[in-house]
Amino acid sequence: MIKNRKTNGQSPLRKRDLNRPSARKRIFDTASQLFYLKGIRAVGVETIAAEADTTKMSLYRNFPSKDELVAEWLRDHDVNFWQTWDAMAGRHPKDPRRQLKAAFALLARHVADPKARGCPMANAAVELTEKDHPARKVIEAHKTQLRTRLAQMCNQMEVREPGLLADHLFLLMEGAQVTTQTLGVRGPARNVARAAETLIDAYLGAS
Repeated sequence: MIKNRKTNGQSPLRKRDLNRPSARKRIFDTASQLFYLKGIRAVGVETIAAEADTTKMSLYRNFPSKDELVAEWLRDHDVNFWQTWDAMAGRHPKDPRRQLKAAFALLARHVADPKARGCPMANAAVELTEKDHPARKVIEAHKTQLRTRLAQMCNQMEVREPGLLADHLFLLMEGAQVTTQTLGVRGPARNVARAAETLIDAYLGAS
């Protein structure tokens, strides 16, 4: 019988196992990708488990339900989104106009990516209509915070009717992500940054 050679007291197989992501991470990463690319309803737990090279039993040991897995995916997106936003805003302290310009430039790059499928939060909101779904609170809190952040920037610019400008900018952001899915990266979404600039200029001129 041939014995496994050992490296630093560990078999090569054991060493590979230590370098492999945990079952929970594999499940989460796989589910995140599938939910975004294919949609929540289209992806079952069997598919997630198979793609993550694990079992349904392992999935349910790590996540109480598919609904909770969806909610966790969106919570993670929320954290990453605001980290990116805060880093962007931090490069232009006390300059809300430049912060907005940077935010829309970032959005323009996102909607120009052929692999992008819009906003995960907005996509999930369309699929998850049950008010008691654990992901609904995540979605609603995220969108409420986005609208609040936009309103704060508009207030800091001291434009006339800052709340109305914030709503217009919010709708522009949401609309750009949706039209990318229907008309593609060469559709109206490619002009989202210019549209935001024109809108802001109009309000500043009227203030």
